[in-house]
Amino acid sequence: MKSSGTFRTILEFSKECKSSMLLSVLCAILSVAGGLVPFWGVYQIILLFFEGTPAIEDILLWSGICLTGYLVKVVFYGLSTVLSHMSAYRILESLRLAMTKRLIEAPLGVVQRYTAGKLKNMIVDRVETLELPLAHMIPEGISNLLLPAAVFVYMIAIDWRMAAAALLCVPLGAMVYAIMMKSYNKQYAAYMEASNHVNSVIVEYVEGIEVIKAFGQSAGSYAKYTGAVNAFKELTLAWFHATWKHMNLGGAILPSTLLGILPVGMLLYIDGSLSPAEFTQCMILSLSIIAPMTWFTIAVNDWKSIEYAIREANELLHLPVLPDAAAPATISSYGVELQDVHFQYNEKDGDVLHGINVDLPEGSFTALVGPSGSGKSTAARLIARFWDINGGSIRIGGIDIRQIPLAQLSSLISFVTQDNFLFHCSLMENIRVGKPTASDEEVYAAARAAQCEEFISRFEHGWHTLAGEAGSKLSGGERQRIVIARAILKNAPIVILDEATAFTDPENEEKLQHSLAALAKGKTMLVIAHRLSTIRHADQIVLLERGRVSAKGTHHQLLSSSELYRTMWQSHIGAKAWAANSSFKEDSLHA
Repeated sequence: MKSSGTFRTILEFSKECKSSMLLSVLCAILSVAGGLVPFWGVYQIILLFFEGTPAIEDILLWSGICLTGYLVKVVFYGLSTVLSHMSAYRILESLRLAMTKRLIEAPLGVVQRYTAGKLKNMIVDRVETLELPLAHMIPEGISNLLLPAAVFVYMIAIDWRMAAAALLCVPLGAMVYAIMMKSYNKQYAAYMEASNHVNSVIVEYVEGIEVIKAFGQSAGSYAKYTGAVNAFKELTLAWFHATWKHMNLGGAILPSTLLGILPVGMLLYIDGSLSPAEFTQCMILSLSIIAPMTWFTIAVNDWKSIEYAIREANELLHLPVLPDAAAPATISSYGVELQDVHFQYNEKDGDVLHGINVDLPEGSFTALVGPSGSGKSTAARLIARFWDINGGSIRIGGIDIRQIPLAQLSSLISFVTQDNFLFHCSLMENIRVGKPTASDEEVYAAARAAQCEEFISRFEHGWHTLAGEAGSKLSGGERQRIVIARAILKNAPIVILDEATAFTDPENEEKLQHSLAALAKGKTMLVIAHRLSTIRHADQIVLLERGRVSAKGTHHQLLSSSELYRTMWQSHIGAKAWAANSSFKEDSLHA
């Protein structure tokens, strides 16, 4: 990304706070103007001494003028900083909200390309980098640019040769920085890649700590973690070692304005072209631009960080989105039809689903079964429009789901998966996610239907127990029942359960099945299950194999007509018998 493009993007981000940012810049300009007053006042005091008439009243007058100018500088600099920071963090908030909104709007497959560490890096760390230009570089950069310019004009008014001499250090310092910057882009790209990698490894290590401990992989996983951290450290140190000589040399030369001022000033003084007072004033003025020069040396590295931050922010902000229908659709029935549905995650891997045709009549109970990788979850998620299909159509009540606004489609479907995610809030609020406007009594009723009351009552704070506190005390089945309670509370006309009862304990399975049966009354229900006993009473069972419909029918029809289904059923019955036998032996041992 070119610097001009970066600056345009920064200005684009600043639009919503345009007035306060402009006021911040104006205050920065007034601060610079106030900062010049003390130099003018000191010059007048110097003239008084050189003229031999330093009356105390005159000295106090000019000292007061210097102090007033300094106060103007400090006050307006403070106002500029406050305004720019308030604007900056308002913009960062809007930007982060826009990025996360884009993630919600983008197809699920696109979002899943990013690791949690990468997203955290982009949304938290990289966006924070934009605080630099918004809160500092725009107001401070303008003041640090205007101050040397104003000093240069002032020095031209004294003697143009002295003004030129003050800038002698600039091309010398710039040459040093130009040599250093030759490999800067390549080095910075490697640094950013290593930073993203170490963030991903850290998140992976923290999230997977339970699995690491369970399978005794602590040493190996920790080695991967420390390896990533050490690699990042070594790369960073190697980069610093390669640039610190040039950085220090350039940092020493660029602010050294006296390198030109002293010899040129002495020659002009000897020649009689420059008075002692003017020579002294030029030296003082040249020293005033040291701080801005130093600021620009630091800004070089900050600017590159900003370029990467903006590039990554734009990457998320320009993710493809699912097209959304403008007007609400009139849905008169809630049957679901999949007609000749084709789908592929990417062109390289080809189709995952090949011409799927499935009809889910309104109010019916349909089960999707099949071997792992047959496309069951993909088909279910396409109904909720997590992705758009590549061919065919999916209809609800005869209307293509692409013609139904996404918000309306979401209200029509309750989707429960085996990934039973709980938010870091109370158990009651976790259930209320299904219907944010629900009363407490509605939440309690949904929880009772999902068999949640008994285990929630065990906690000291009951319904108000934070999910994070309860997480380690809840079984997989209990966490899943919290999620199922959400679906019951939402009360959507279409219910999709993707292995939703996978972790239910045997003693509660029957109760939960009754709850799900109550939930399904009058609703169109699609269930994906490996435990065939849970769906044997389905109105129809659709058997998928390698992305195609292999067979359809009731449980008894498939047992007699499909060899694959019969094999799956026998395997399931055998597994249940083995589990029951193991449980009997365990009970006998305890007895």
